[in-house]
Amino acid sequence: MSGPINWLSQVVSVTKFGLLGIPQRRGSVAAAVFGIAGVVAVLVGVLSIAAGFRRAMTVSGTADSAIVLRTGADSEMMSGFGHASTRIIADAPGVARTPEGPLASSELFVIINLPKRSSNSDVNVPLRGVEQAAFPVHGQVKLVEGRAFEPGKNEVIVGVGAAREFSGMEVGGSLRVGRSDWPVVGVFSADGGVAESEIWTDAPVLQAAYNRGNSFQSVYVRLNSPEAFTTFKDAVTTDPRLSAKVMRLSEYYASQSTAVTTLITTLGVLIASLMAVGAVFGALNTMYSSVAARTREIATLRALGFGRGAVVVSVMLESIALAIGGGAFGAGLAYFVFNGFHSATMNWQSFSQITFAFAVTPQLLVLGVVLATVIGLIGGLLPAIRAARQPIASALREL
Repeated sequence: MSGPINWLSQVVSVTKFGLLGIPQRRGSVAAAVFGIAGVVAVLVGVLSIAAGFRRAMTVSGTADSAIVLRTGADSEMMSGFGHASTRIIADAPGVARTPEGPLASSELFVIINLPKRSSNSDVNVPLRGVEQAAFPVHGQVKLVEGRAFEPGKNEVIVGVGAAREFSGMEVGGSLRVGRSDWPVVGVFSADGGVAESEIWTDAPVLQAAYNRGNSFQSVYVRLNSPEAFTTFKDAVTTDPRLSAKVMRLSEYYASQSTAVTTLITTLGVLIASLMAVGAVFGALNTMYSSVAARTREIATLRALGFGRGAVVVSVMLESIALAIGGGAFGAGLAYFVFNGFHSATMNWQSFSQITFAFAVTPQLLVLGVVLATVIGLIGGLLPAIRAARQPIASALREL
């Protein structure tokens, strides 16, 4: 029993000496720590973009909501239904109902150009025509300023994200649709969901403005319960009068975020990997400097009976401790700089701007610290082996 305890005390003693010597090597130590912090901050920061975009796309979908598209369509832009088809869908079993009628909203989705506040360059913004059931169907949508649009009038309400990112979208402003100016009468929130990037108006008014007759592109429904999804899906997809497919809203939005999140994640990992190589070399340099400065100290400990294994482990622990410190600093920096930062990017599935907030999640913070630990392990391994293999006699003669 004394053997393991003795070995552990050796590890603690050698590690303690190494950590106490950090002030004498503060230049190289600071370079390694800040290098690792930079790698972690960049990785967490870039991945927070993907996490925020994914959260904006998926938070809108609840377990009891579904979307109906035409068979073969991957997005609303590629879908289409006549008025008769949308009524059949709204009357399908499983759809929740109120005294006013079924909780189904047949919707029209078009793209308009608006200037961004930050650059005044025009970007694609989604303009959605909805029916009166849209508010209870979409669930999270709540007016935070102004009022709702009046049916039959050229009026719009704007998501808080769109109001923040695009010029003229505040209450009292207006946007140009066709040959008419449409006043902004309200601003709505959607718990950070994708609807906050959109502009809503009355569906029949939008149909007339774009000469769409009485056609729609999708039908959003609120179900009696999450379990009613299968009943509703089977009724819609097997009805010979329809050519439609049904998806849970959460699944649909998740599929719409795939291209952007994959691109951002790939770029983030690539950039962080390149930076990590530099951080590993920084850690190597720091630990080699530590070993060189402690050559006689380590040799003396070896002469007193300290084992090679204790020296290797202690040098590795010192490297890992420095790396974890740098990783924690970088993760904290990324959290305070990136978390909640609002931006907008192109959603390639709908070819329109999506506003969202960066999300530095606990999983990303843990990932950053794990990456720092790996860098510390790699950066400390070779110097640790070198320290353990130094001949005791020659090391004692070094000045």
